[in-house]
Amino acid sequence: MKKKNERELWDKTDVKIFILFLLDNLQYPLDMDTISRIVHETGYVGGFDFAECFSELLDDGHIIGDEVDGVAYYQVSSTGQMVAKQLQSELLDEIREESMICAARLLSLKARNANLHASFEKREDGQYLVKLSITDPAGTVLETTCAVPSERIAEKICRNFERKPEKTYRGLLSVLTGEIDYLLR
Repeated sequence: MKKKNERELWDKTDVKIFILFLLDNLQYPLDMDTISRIVHETGYVGGFDFAECFSELLDDGHIIGDEVDGVAYYQVSSTGQMVAKQLQSELLDEIREESMICAARLLSLKARNANLHASFEKREDGQYLVKLSITDPAGTVLETTCAVPSERIAEKICRNFERKPEKTYRGLLSVLTGEIDYLLR
């Protein structure tokens, strides 16, 4: 992969793959301002390159748009998904991982009209089954269930999830992707 410096993609093909990769992995329509903020926050693509490549992807049908209440929302088309999946390996793992972490940080659950659900019930064996979920208009974002030894711990998990759902979600992603393996040692 050709890079101008350590952080910026300069080859148009790489920029297009990067944009398609982001939109494909986010899996729901976003307005231009949100997409632009995510791309710029990563630091991998300059503003002019982004605008030019995004426009070309739209013209080529790799990205599709739909207007709702006067705001245009964009998502990757089925052709764009195919391209993203076939060519995402062209992007360094570091770029893929960092961009998704950045996107998760910028896309608050509240802005996505997400609904939270946290509950627990006592099992026959005396443990408590805690159920947590986040859904948005596109479907399930997170769904997890775990058994804990006491009602106090179950209440604490539910309370923490309801207070900090984004941090809980990002924390789970970080543990599951191995980004904070030191917790598991």
